[in-house]
Amino acid sequence: MQKKFIEIFTDILGSVREPLVILDADLKIVKANQAFYMTFCAKQEETEGILIYDLGNGQWNIPRLRELLESILPENTVFNDFEVEHSFDVIGPKIMHLNARRIYNDFKKVELILLAIEDVTEKEQYKRNLEDMVEKRTAQLVLEKQKTEHEKALAEKALEEVEILKKQLEDERAYLKDEIKLEHNHESIIGHSDGLKYVLFKVEQIAQSNTTVMVLGETGTGKELVARAIHSSSNRKNRALIKVNCAALPSNLIESELFGHEKGAFTGADRSHKGRFEIADKATLFLDEIGELPLELQSKLLRVIQEGEFERLGNSRTIKVDVRIISATNRNLEEEVEKGRFRSDLWYRLNVFPITMPPLRERKEDIPLLADFYIKKISRRLGKPINLIPQNVMNALLNYHWPGNIRELENVLERAVINSSSSKLHLADNLDKSYRHLGKGLNTLEAVERDYIIRVLEKTRWKVSGKNSAAQILGLNRSTLRARMRKLSIVPPERLPLDCQ
Repeated sequence: MQKKFIEIFTDILGSVREPLVILDADLKIVKANQAFYMTFCAKQEETEGILIYDLGNGQWNIPRLRELLESILPENTVFNDFEVEHSFDVIGPKIMHLNARRIYNDFKKVELILLAIEDVTEKEQYKRNLEDMVEKRTAQLVLEKQKTEHEKALAEKALEEVEILKKQLEDERAYLKDEIKLEHNHESIIGHSDGLKYVLFKVEQIAQSNTTVMVLGETGTGKELVARAIHSSSNRKNRALIKVNCAALPSNLIESELFGHEKGAFTGADRSHKGRFEIADKATLFLDEIGELPLELQSKLLRVIQEGEFERLGNSRTIKVDVRIISATNRNLEEEVEKGRFRSDLWYRLNVFPITMPPLRERKEDIPLLADFYIKKISRRLGKPINLIPQNVMNALLNYHWPGNIRELENVLERAVINSSSSKLHLADNLDKSYRHLGKGLNTLEAVERDYIIRVLEKTRWKVSGKNSAAQILGLNRSTLRARMRKLSIVPPERLPLDCQ
């Protein structure tokens, strides 16, 4: 049988490109194919009849080869893809996959061993080089995103930090989807009036610290631009400015938006959610319309400011954060404190460094610059070039009282650009009427809304929700109605508490 197998080996398997060796039961080489001699630079006369371990002056005395032939193969008829790595004197380092098969005679005794050798050196080295490249690139990403971290000795720790950065970027990307259409830059604060120069002086004065800032001013004066200017000049400028409008969210969602929640924390919480404080870790959080924050949440905000920690809804684990807070309001919070609608201790914590943005009527010398800026911006967007602002138009802009401040100015100019049929600006609004004339006998929209809500509440005997309630008549969600009542300072008569049914 041995002779017959060797004849087959010589006639057929000799043409196989993969190195093949036949060993007898004593592990001596009986036959090797041409591919073996070429791959390992061996000679036939120095190979056949030699114990495989003695081959090449003992170069094949490899511990892993001994393990395969003496320990593993006796327990298995076939064993494939056994990896052996060894450096040969002539051909250098090699990585081999060995496939061994025992061949039995008619008496079920091992007569021969067929050893096939696959040279996988190039493939394994490429794979290892690729792994090294991935590891190096991962370390670079950690350095770029963390800034404070340097080379990490432990790969496990480095990968963990990459995962943290990846999740953080996903959170910021989700948040910034709502911000992507806005133009935010320091240069959007336009003007050279003394009032504005003083604001910018205070911005530069406080930007580099971590001090809490309160931005005060009427609606539309650009309080958010001040917050962004502070952030963009601070040490946290490489991270996004995270914004929360406390007036835009129902009271039952503000806590989740600020502090996050766990899956199942309340009805509809089908997944865990990171709050803005977690997203703003090592960055800046801008709390717009802070005066609208419900009283029951003010203590939790105070704790974050004082101790830098909080818990998500539905989880008792304390989360530590490093967040700089900038808040803004158009309300008189001192009066709110006196009326018991705003915590005095929170007011003192927020009002460490106040900056007041002056109304447009107090910085009229900035109107020409602002008008030029917004007309160019609007013209580009609408594709209508406006090259000339007539003096009578500029006079109308300068003489108007601007109750809506810069926001109203931008809206007036957009209507003017749309209304202009040539390169000369033509106002669509009549700004010649005085503010007193316009306001005579009329109430503000907020006053009208407040009066109407009170009349509906009185009609329903102050029943907020449920059947035949004020919320049902007004077509509002209960939480939305309560938020509007807080904003408009609507409180029920004494002895008549709000119906919570």
